[in-house]
Amino acid sequence: MKSTKRTKQDAYGYPCEHCEGTVRPKKVAREAFKHKKGFIILEGIVVGVCNSCGTRYYSADILHAVHDIATGAKPFERVEEIPVSHLPTA
Repeated sequence: MKSTKRTKQDAYGYPCEHCEGTVRPKKVAREAFKHKKGFIILEGIVVGVCNSCGTRYYSADILHAVHDIATGAKPFERVEEIPVSHLPTA
């Protein structure tokens, strides 16, 4: 997960840090984020995705929103249950 320091004007179209691809905007229905206080899911957001390797890039606005929701500074819309399980050891 990468955070970029770019303006909204040049938020996309820059070279990927991992390959020769270009980061393009992509609207995603749901994106899960792991925060030290738990998991946060944002819906209907635009993220940067490399058109070659698929690396995802998140704006500072998105990462601040994740932090604010996780810490209770910003309200959330609903809570969903996440199944948890252990895999058998070999």
